[in-house]
Amino acid sequence: MRSSRSSDTLSLITRLISARAASACTATRYRAPLMAFARADDPRFDELPSVIPGHLHPRDLLSDARSVCVFFLPFTEPIAAANIHGDLASETWARAYVETNALLADICEQLTNELGKRDIRAAWAPPTHNFDPVLLVSTWSHKSVGAIAGLGQFGHHHMLITQAGCAGRLGSIVLDADMSHTSAGDGAYCSYDRGCRACIRRCPAGALTELGLDRARCYAQCLQNDARFPQWVATVCGKCITAPCALQISG
Repeated sequence: MRSSRSSDTLSLITRLISARAASACTATRYRAPLMAFARADDPRFDELPSVIPGHLHPRDLLSDARSVCVFFLPFTEPIAAANIHGDLASETWARAYVETNALLADICEQLTNELGKRDIRAAWAPPTHNFDPVLLVSTWSHKSVGAIAGLGQFGHHHMLITQAGCAGRLGSIVLDADMSHTSAGDGAYCSYDRGCRACIRRCPAGALTELGLDRARCYAQCLQNDARFPQWVATVCGKCITAPCALQISG
């Protein structure tokens, strides 16, 4: 019975996310979404606060959490290509950031409602702007949760590289239902150890170096982009993820 319920829940989540991405009333277009699941009692959730101060546990979002679903909406190639040149984010990229954040929130809200009809409780955190303004770390890092769920691996640019690359946006939702844990594929997803430095070269702020990421310089660059687009809240850059890993694994 539990296996059947898990299968039905997976089918519902897959259908809803895929349908919303395909029919989104946005200028931004998406490739096929990806999703992965982690058990809420995975010990790595207990370890996250030691790496990301103040990071929440799934049970902080939902007291009886049993699993976490993480999903990725990958952008189409023209969106990534539009952001390659220049020091500031392109309007296409900024629009994609804003539109996709709204779509992710809409998907999570719909999932919560539809799962509730099946007596499955759910909770979620905003797609963005849920970070400490001093430490510049998220209280709920979708990419870190995605790594635990096996959706992908971190690249040198500190972004999550999935089977569909890293040019896109992540969302996640916590459930009180048991779901089968997924795992990332074998091999390295990032080519940094084999000499790729594209993400470093494309960082206009010099925030990303061989030593790592300077979060303050990165955020300052994002604020410059936000000021460029006063019609939106677009604290985004994305230059580093227009590297060879933008649309596929580069490892």
